[in-house]
Amino acid sequence: MKNLIVRTITGILFVAAVVTCFLEPTAMTLLFALVTGLTVWEFTGLVNSRTDISVNRFISTIAGVYLYFAMTGYCSCLTPSTVFVPYLITIIYLLVAELYAKNADPVGNWAYTMMSQLYVALPFSLLAVLAFRSTAYGVTYTFTVPLSVFVFLWINDTGAYCCGSLLGRHKLFPRISPGKSWEGSVGGGLLVMAVAAGVWHIAETYGMNDLGLSLIEWIGLGVVVVVFGTWGDLVESLFKRTLGIKDSGTILPGHGGMLDRFDSSLLAIPAAVVYLYTLTLF
Repeated sequence: MKNLIVRTITGILFVAAVVTCFLEPTAMTLLFALVTGLTVWEFTGLVNSRTDISVNRFISTIAGVYLYFAMTGYCSCLTPSTVFVPYLITIIYLLVAELYAKNADPVGNWAYTMMSQLYVALPFSLLAVLAFRSTAYGVTYTFTVPLSVFVFLWINDTGAYCCGSLLGRHKLFPRISPGKSWEGSVGGGLLVMAVAAGVWHIAETYGMNDLGLSLIEWIGLGVVVVVFGTWGDLVESLFKRTLGIKDSGTILPGHGGMLDRFDSSLLAIPAAVVYLYTLTLF
């Protein structure tokens, strides 16, 4: 019972923090810069527990946070494209440094270092692509799409858990996540599609449909988030099984670590960006 209370309180505070931060661009930027740093730090700490692996946690974390700020500054037109040059120099340094470090597994260090950037830092950085858009009057900030991605993920988790508990018979991916079922995944997806339709209605009614997405396009975004969010969850589960751990950390009482909390979004955010850009091609 005590663990349930702690988990509930943490969940409420987490959702409140994410929802409110999207209402103001500075708050979003600062909160997810912190999230990026904590998640990269957690990831590099976990991989360093592997035999012969020695990733530079400090520089990898600084690089990830810098990429996030650089992407946000560029997308909001506050900085030119040259803002990415220090990040590229840092990546080159992390590669070249292995020539002199004499570590037991330099290739493993390179792989995990680059994974900390591609798997963690880059997806969070792409939130800026969803939040800022160019118009004839300059760059504007919109919270509707990035917030909706997280809402869809939360709704999918809730729907999948409820439907899976009641109707789950067929395992979705028993080798990696025995608790997930096809019935739960389908139920969660259908619920997200319904919520996406509701978001479209609200956005149209209150003039918040900044990207001008149609009903079908909003539902399509929901489906993309569900599919890639589920894969994101499975990818993190495979990562933890490979390391032989249950939770990625303990920073969020009752919910584990940062990777445990944001695993779905690490694939859902890039997928949402690709989906929305694809819509502009047709």
